[in-house]
Amino acid sequence: MRGRDPETGAFLGPSRSQRKRDAEAVLELAAEIVALPQARLERLPMTDAIRAAVEETRRIRSHIAHKRQLHYLAKLMRREDEDWLQAVRAELGQDRQQARQEAARLHRIEQWRERLLDEGDAALGALAAAHPGIDRHRVRQLVRRAQEERLENRPPRAFRELFQLLRQALAESPQEQDATTAGTPPA
Repeated sequence: MRGRDPETGAFLGPSRSQRKRDAEAVLELAAEIVALPQARLERLPMTDAIRAAVEETRRIRSHIAHKRQLHYLAKLMRREDEDWLQAVRAELGQDRQQARQEAARLHRIEQWRERLLDEGDAALGALAAAHPGIDRHRVRQLVRRAQEERLENRPPRAFRELFQLLRQALAESPQEQDATTAGTPPA
């Protein structure tokens, strides 16, 4: 029961609306946990009861039964202490951050590839200046072949090879590691 403190007049607990918002947040967290791939799910710290409820929820295909089981899982999770919920949220947040960094890295590689195909040798000079260890001759060959493939409507084999070469070269580069932590794309 909520009530008020007779001396200070302050409310003794959270409002019913706040309790509902908290319960809905835990339900969303439960749904997110159920949707995780098995490898990421195994990294989360969970009790045996919660792990069993997650597995059961993943097994159920009927919409209503799945929803009911998801609510049961959220109920089990609400019984855990707040520190555990924060640890799970932090782990999922870290996974999201890593996914964003990986997506940004792939976008930078795609930007370099498009820049090489559009600008040619000027972009290759900028790439070589930014990443001195790159094989300029091989990149130039792949760019030429990719441009020919585009003109002749052939399958994009060199286009993909160029991406793989850039991915490998940029992964080994110290500038790329700095850009990954800063999240900035190339100029």
